[in-house]
Amino acid sequence: MLPSGITLYSGELFSQWQGDILIGALVNKEVRRVRLSNDGSEADDVEGLFGELDERIRDVRVGLEGEVYLLTDSAEGRLLRVVPAE
Repeated sequence: MLPSGITLYSGELFSQWQGDILIGALVNKEVRRVRLSNDGSEADDVEGLFGELDERIRDVRVGLEGEVYLLTDSAEGRLLRVVPAE
């Protein structure tokens, strides 16, 4: 995995991700959600997210209201705002 953007999730919209690290992956074309062990020494859980976009993820950030922003790295790069499905 070639990491790009990285952020710590501390929002309310995806409460199940609270304290997890979100890492953009250029080559893998996804965001990796990493939950650390209680002492922070190893990854307890790793999940690939947003792979269905099939786009390289250049950066990942958390907005003020807990939404996740993805910046894609393609010919027609996009800024995507991710919120939970209603």
